[in-house]
Amino acid sequence: MTTTMSSVDPSLVEEIASTGSSALNSTGLGLDSAEDIQNRFLTLLMAQLKNQDPTKPMENSEITSQMAQLSTVSGISQLNNTMASLLGSLQTSQSMQAVNLIGKSVVVPGDAITLNSGSGQFGVYLDAPATNVKATITDAAGAVVNTIDLGSMPGGVSAIPWDGNTSDGTAAPDGQYTFTITAANGKTSVVATPLSVGLVTSVSTGAFGARLNIPTIGAVSFSNVLQIL
Repeated sequence: MTTTMSSVDPSLVEEIASTGSSALNSTGLGLDSAEDIQNRFLTLLMAQLKNQDPTKPMENSEITSQMAQLSTVSGISQLNNTMASLLGSLQTSQSMQAVNLIGKSVVVPGDAITLNSGSGQFGVYLDAPATNVKATITDAAGAVVNTIDLGSMPGGVSAIPWDGNTSDGTAAPDGQYTFTITAANGKTSVVATPLSVGLVTSVSTGAFGARLNIPTIGAVSFSNVLQIL
């Protein structure tokens, strides 16, 4: 009895064409290179030709279409390999740049302030210039330590010093504090993103690229550095 195969398994062809070798690996087919994909595809095509219905042979257009799909999948596989190589090079370059930040203070998104020897620093990113900017500093218990009127500020990143004084003029004890920022231009609110300042002590690398280790803030992605002080 002759088995009729008028076309390659549609679900497999569609999966090969749409996702490439990485998707096929997840299905257990073990296709991890362009050569593997080609061999598998050609094996299916030959089986199709051998078992086709003699009274209804494949049209040339069908073979051409399937070969075009094979070419597309091979191209995707090669592109994946190229992108993986570029990503590896980028991560290496990023790690080398991150190492140069060890021992330097950087500005990153965050709401932490470290008060050391009566001096602290934080920052803000304003989406637009503002005529009225205020910073509210709180201690670990959530109590308001001081509200600072910063007046007018330009758009973009700005570093802000804190002399460690509380609202009643006394010196706050050294330690960790948090803050919030409100900003407006006249009667129009301006989006204000709080920024933390910390000292980079080491760098770690992983699947997500280089990360800066800042004891007072934590691990921060290299791409999140907005300013180097």
